[in-house]
Amino acid sequence: MKRYEGLFILNTSGQEDQIQTLVDQLSEDITAAGGKVETVQKMDKRQFVRVANNKYTDGFYVNVIFEADGNISEALQTKYDLEDWMFRMLITNASKAAA
Repeated sequence: MKRYEGLFILNTSGQEDQIQTLVDQLSEDITAAGGKVETVQKMDKRQFVRVANNKYTDGFYVNVIFEADGNISEALQTKYDLEDWMFRMLITNASKAAA
């Protein structure tokens, strides 16, 4: 299993009270796709520096470090393409954990 770091930007417009539920859903989806979540860091709501669409001016950032097989990024991308609450996601290889 490889170690990954995922940065997820959640669209929480009108759902500010649902943030914890969305973060829990994100962790459950990673686990359901065969991953093992190590840490979840909620990074708070931030304004976008460049606004491409006036409909979305901010997002709630979540950083997740997890271990999984190589095909998890495609599985998550396919699932979240259809979700309104997922604005963007970026999954990269993470460095090894300090022992």
